[in-house]
Amino acid sequence: MPRIKPFCALKPVVHLQSLVVTRPLENYSTGEAKLIASENDYSFLHLINPELDHQYLRGTRQELIFKKISENVERFVEDEVLVKDKCPSVYVYRLVNGDLVQRGIWTLTHISDYLNGRIKKHESTVERREKLLADYLQQTGLDANPVLITYHPDAVIDALIERYTAEVEPCLDFTFADGTKHQVWAISDQKDLKQIVGAFAAIPEVYIADGHHRIASMAKMGVQKQALNAKHHGEEDYNYFTTVYMNTNEVKVLEFNRLVRDLGTLSEDDFMKGLAKSFFIEKSAIQVKPEKLHEIGMYLSGQWYVLSPKTEIFNEEDAVGVLDVSILQDFILEPVLGIKDPRTDARITFEGGRVPIEALQEKVDNGLFAIAFTLFAPSVDQVMAVADVNGVMPPKSTWVEPKFLVGLLTSYFN
Repeated sequence: MPRIKPFCALKPVVHLQSLVVTRPLENYSTGEAKLIASENDYSFLHLINPELDHQYLRGTRQELIFKKISENVERFVEDEVLVKDKCPSVYVYRLVNGDLVQRGIWTLTHISDYLNGRIKKHESTVERREKLLADYLQQTGLDANPVLITYHPDAVIDALIERYTAEVEPCLDFTFADGTKHQVWAISDQKDLKQIVGAFAAIPEVYIADGHHRIASMAKMGVQKQALNAKHHGEEDYNYFTTVYMNTNEVKVLEFNRLVRDLGTLSEDDFMKGLAKSFFIEKSAIQVKPEKLHEIGMYLSGQWYVLSPKTEIFNEEDAVGVLDVSILQDFILEPVLGIKDPRTDARITFEGGRVPIEALQEKVDNGLFAIAFTLFAPSVDQVMAVADVNGVMPPKSTWVEPKFLVGLLTSYFN
C-alpha cells in the first residue's frame, strides 16, 4: 500500500513550457482567465474551460463544452504543444519557491486504495463539486491536477529522489511567471521502477494532504467507467489518478486566518465579556502572528490581543477538538458571534497563511471587517492524527503547500 504505477505523461514541449503551464482555473478571476486565454493559444486553460474564448458554449450545453475540449486536446497533441512520453515513467518533481525547496514522486495511484480507506482523509467533500469534476474527467480523460499525499519518510524513496536530482538531467525545467522553479526527472529504468513501486507498496499508511475533492471525483469517475465497461479488469487507466507523494518533511502546512464582518447584535463590551468566559485575554502592542499552539491573535478596534484558551475547555486527547481552529469555532465564532456554519455564513471569510498580517489589519481598519483572528498553523502530525481517528477537520483549517500548476504532467486516458 499504496498501489502506484508508471505512466506516459503528456508534457509541454520545451520551448512552450512557460506558455502552456498555468495555475488552476479557480486561482483566476473570470476576467483574468479570459484575458490569458485570449492572448495565449497554448495555455492549458483551453483544456479546462473553452467557454473562456467561445461564449456561445455557455449554458447547459455540456456536450458542446466537452466536445470543444476534446478538439483542443487533439490540436495540442497534433501541433506538438503537448508531447506524450514514449516510456512509462514515475517522475521525480522538485519545486523551488524562494528558500523553500520541496521534492516528491509524481505517479498514478489506484482508486481502490482510496475506496478501501488505505489512503486516509481528514476532510468532508461536497457531492456537487465531486460530480462536476467527475463529469469533466469522464468526458475529457484529462487528469492534470494531482492529489498531494504525504507519508512518513522512507529511506529507499529518499535515496532514489536524491540520486536522480543529483545525477540525471531533468526532462522538464522551467521558471513560472511567479518566479517558482519547476523540475521533473523521469524514472523509466525497470530496476528503479520496481524498487520504487515496491517501496510505496511497503508503506503502511499514507494521508491526503491536499486534494480531497479531486481524489473523490476520480474515484467516482473510475467506478462509473467500471460499470460501463463489460470487459473491466482493474488495470485500465481510468482506475488510476495522478498523485504527488511528498513525505512529511517536504509538505508545508500554513494557517488559515479568519475575518468577521461584524459583532452581530453584541456591543464590544459584551463581546469581550463573552470571550473572557473561555479565554485569558492580553493586549499586545504589536501584530500577533501566533508562534505556538493554543495562541490565537485577535485584532479589534485598532487593538491587537492574544487569546489563550483556558485548559478546561478542550481535551488534549481529542484530535479534532484540540485544534485551534476548532477552539475558535466552538468557543468564539458559534457561541459568541452566532456563526454556526463557517462554510455558508456570509459574515466570515478566510485568508491563507501567505496573506500578510498587515493586509488583515488593513481590512479591519478600513471598516470592511470588524475582527481579524490569526492562528498558529496545525502541524502535519495533527492533520494525520485527525485522519487516524476518521475525524474531519473544520473548514479552512489548513493551507497546504505546494499548490500545483496544471499542464506540467498530464495523464490522458480514453
